[in-house]
Amino acid sequence: MTAKTKLLRTVVPDAVRSVRKRARRTLVRLRLKLTGADQNTRLQAERMLRGRERFDTLQKADAVIVSYPKCGRTWLRVMISRLFQQIYNLPEDVVVDFDNFHLMDRRIPKILFTHDDFIREYTGNLQTKADYYDKKVILLVRDPRDVAVSLFFHRRYRSDPWKNDMNGFPPQEHMETVFDFVQHEGGLPRIIDFMNLWARDRENVRDLMLLAYENMRADPSTALTEVARFLDLPATEEQIREAVAYASFENMKKKEADQAFGMSGNRLAPGDKDNPDSYKVRRAKVGGYRDYFDDAQIATIDRLIAERLDPVYGYARS
Repeated sequence: MTAKTKLLRTVVPDAVRSVRKRARRTLVRLRLKLTGADQNTRLQAERMLRGRERFDTLQKADAVIVSYPKCGRTWLRVMISRLFQQIYNLPEDVVVDFDNFHLMDRRIPKILFTHDDFIREYTGNLQTKADYYDKKVILLVRDPRDVAVSLFFHRRYRSDPWKNDMNGFPPQEHMETVFDFVQHEGGLPRIIDFMNLWARDRENVRDLMLLAYENMRADPSTALTEVARFLDLPATEEQIREAVAYASFENMKKKEADQAFGMSGNRLAPGDKDNPDSYKVRRAKVGGYRDYFDDAQIATIDRLIAERLDPVYGYARS
């Protein structure tokens, strides 16, 4: 079976699933709007709908990759996708999205990529990670200070206001400066709370791998080898090296500008080709948050990390 034939096996199911999701969400919004529901009610209804959809997907997943937004998930997704493409002779420039690769080759695991945002609201497991206890989980983390800065640019230049509100991120008036956003309870403190909850409950997850973005940057081949082993992928050293090169910052930036990942919708497309801050692949710099603040602001941010973030991650020592 050729790579193109395999691709056709996932195009129609993906398209049908996408249309159904959009239709359900549109109907919920329209019905509530017609009944005079206020915006908070409409936002909560959509959050619960998305939570139900993702919880259903979670039950079918063979493995889960969890991260807060802007932790390098897209980079990891592309590297894993490239391994699948090499191992199972799949088409290039398609990224794994739950079962799309599984539909091309049944040997490929179904992988759910999630920011762990709506599922817990749907299930009510707000203070534990019980939804993931019986799953194989990769927890991808990054220095929350870098996450907060990257998230500021993402929310300002890539995300629409409805999604900002639905995800509970700071409103526009708290996004005038990077420091305003980072200091807001919906900025850095929220990222810390997310990481702390996973730290407290991590030992209850049956099979969990902690993966740091900084380690991926320092030695991507070793990090990807560990990921492949955790996911039981029969990847060779040569395939690992090729996947790392394929997903390099320079190549990812070029592919995003060329919109080479057209099969993945707007996930890997710039908000504005002329604005470098609107790109999904923006800087990929470790410790880059320091470039946006003065010394006093850096001291304030670092103190928050030292006082509130669980030391298991090691970022207070960075």
